[in-house]
Amino acid sequence: MHARSALFDVYGDHLRTRGNQAPIASLVRLLAPVGIGAPAVRTAVSRMVSQGWLAPVTLPAGPGYRATDQAVHRLADAADRIYRRGTPAWDGRWRLVFVDAPRDRSARTRLRAELVFLGFAEYAPGVWVSPWPHDDLRSTVERAGGTLRTAVAETFDVDPAGAWDLGSLAASYDEWTTAADRLVETELESHDDEDEAMFAARFHLVHEWRKFLFTDPGLPAALLPERWPGRVAEELFHDEATRLEPGATRFVVRCLAAG
Repeated sequence: MHARSALFDVYGDHLRTRGNQAPIASLVRLLAPVGIGAPAVRTAVSRMVSQGWLAPVTLPAGPGYRATDQAVHRLADAADRIYRRGTPAWDGRWRLVFVDAPRDRSARTRLRAELVFLGFAEYAPGVWVSPWPHDDLRSTVERAGGTLRTAVAETFDVDPAGAWDLGSLAASYDEWTTAADRLVETELESHDDEDEAMFAARFHLVHEWRKFLFTDPGLPAALLPERWPGRVAEELFHDEATRLEPGATRFVVRCLAAG
């Protein structure tokens, strides 16, 4: 597990409802149970500051870091997708985005990753499609140095299984469902402190589940196979996350209080 990714998990799952900030000492304490040491935490924080995700702030308990507006927006969007059960009703229309990508190769790569994260599939070179509207789409493309035009199609010939490789996604959900129970029990048995154990178990559960944000576009039920394994995985995730939440919350409060 990379420290940067773990910090996104901490801010998104625990600090988003606690002012989006924490002392650096608390961040170190929070990540210790999941095997990330203080030097890695401090290095990752420094990189996230340079990337515009965190900003230094002076807190009563000492120096700390607050999520920037950019990070708060991204974490809120991710939380909506992580904790939402099912999908909202679809209006049957497709959103088309015609993207003029930036010339810089790394910027183009980042933009592609951002569009996939938002749930778009590339229908043709420079043409991206999604069943859902996205309020932050324009700012996402322009921030990467690109420009775009948009259109809405009442009907559109898209094969969801091919556009989003639903076969591989279904296999990933099956594997996750098989592994999730073992992952949680392993963490619960690996810590002497019960609250710390529940924190670590929930942390790993959310961390693994969050990876689906980069592969699952969150398609409407009408576009998915009838027996979609993502539904089973989703119910398992929510049940386990809810079961582990009380102890995890107590551990977070303890770490924040210690400064």
